[in-house]
Amino acid sequence: MSSQQLKNIAIFASGTGTNAANIIQYFKQKHTANIALIVCNNPQAGVLNIAASNNIPSLIIEREKFFKGDAYVPELKALSIDFIVLAGFLWKIPSLLINAYRDNIINIHPALLPKYGGKGMYGNFVHEAVLSAKEKESGITIHFVDEFYDNGKTIFQTICPVYANDTTETLAKRIHQLEYEYFPKVIEELIVKK
Repeated sequence: MSSQQLKNIAIFASGTGTNAANIIQYFKQKHTANIALIVCNNPQAGVLNIAASNNIPSLIIEREKFFKGDAYVPELKALSIDFIVLAGFLWKIPSLLINAYRDNIINIHPALLPKYGGKGMYGNFVHEAVLSAKEKESGITIHFVDEFYDNGKTIFQTICPVYANDTTETLAKRIHQLEYEYFPKVIEELIVKK
């Protein structure tokens, strides 16, 4: 695939960026898409260092413009962004951005939706809820993003066991392994199909 045909991906992240780093490395090796931009709502986030060390431009967004302004759609369009990947991005996506990229925004959630989703359900909060409910399995869900938290159409799910002696840390580690293994492959499948 020539670079002219490669789809441009923007990764939205709020934290350390381990999933973003994994996705960047995957596409550096596969050359099936271009990670063109890292978008972040936290100027101190580790993901910005990952962007810099990979020579990927970053865009730090602020709340007012994101939710009550143009949702940074002009900036994304100016960079010819085709596809948005949420990788640990903690803000809800505004309707303006969803409408501009309908069916081209995906998220990964560290549980088997529709269980353990919704506002405030991210990271260890999800794993704590899974453990408190004494679930026998958990997993990841990759889904399209719509106007509601963790609500869009499911693209992919895979499960892992939950053990009686699990802590949030041991469960999180197992979930992260699933994220690293499957998220880049699902992104690639979706983009190549388009």
